[in-house]
Amino acid sequence: MSKRTEHLGQSVANSTLDRALEAFGRGDPVLVHDAADREGETDLIYPARSVTADAVVRLRRDAGGLICVALGHEVAEAFDLPFYSEAVDHPATADHDLGYDERSSFSLTVNHRDTYTGITDTDRSTTIRALGEAAETPEETAFSEEFRVPGHVHLLKGAPDLLAQREGHTELGLVLAEAADLPPAVVVCEMLDAETGEALTPADARAYADEHDFAYLEGQTVIEHLG
Repeated sequence: MSKRTEHLGQSVANSTLDRALEAFGRGDPVLVHDAADREGETDLIYPARSVTADAVVRLRRDAGGLICVALGHEVAEAFDLPFYSEAVDHPATADHDLGYDERSSFSLTVNHRDTYTGITDTDRSTTIRALGEAAETPEETAFSEEFRVPGHVHLLKGAPDLLAQREGHTELGLVLAEAADLPPAVVVCEMLDAETGEALTPADARAYADEHDFAYLEGQTVIEHLG
């Protein structure tokens, strides 16, 4: 690759990342593909505090995976949130071989106490927005008074050193939030293909992003520029 071609590639990557951060700062979603040799999935990612009921509809209809809220490690610690595998005393939590990572980021599942069943689009958006607000001022949040366990929103606990320690969608989303000067709470949801039953391919994810004027990022771009 010539230096000029390499420079042009970096310029395009910088421009795409800048556009993504600007959109994310406005509360718009961004699509992020982690890596072909990792999960090989594209997640639709929102800032948690910007998630409305309509956003939950998009997440479940257009993405279709598990709607989760990733919290920064310090925030999760302030809320005394464990990793799920450490909180449950059951033999099935042992001897995991994930293939794509050393461990899962899953923590508890929660509903906000102002919700009813917790599963409706309105209820889940209430829980998600409240998590985003709580992450902004964790020291002012009495977590157990505001949220109940179990619930319908899955929590993820970010690695302490983010991308230096783990390169999952949890950390990729949290790094985007940090770069956009947002609280460390993001919604991540895998984009699935209803026809194949598999993860949506990067090409189809890009096409979806183009159709809806959303930014699409490769995880490697985030790692190289924000990691």
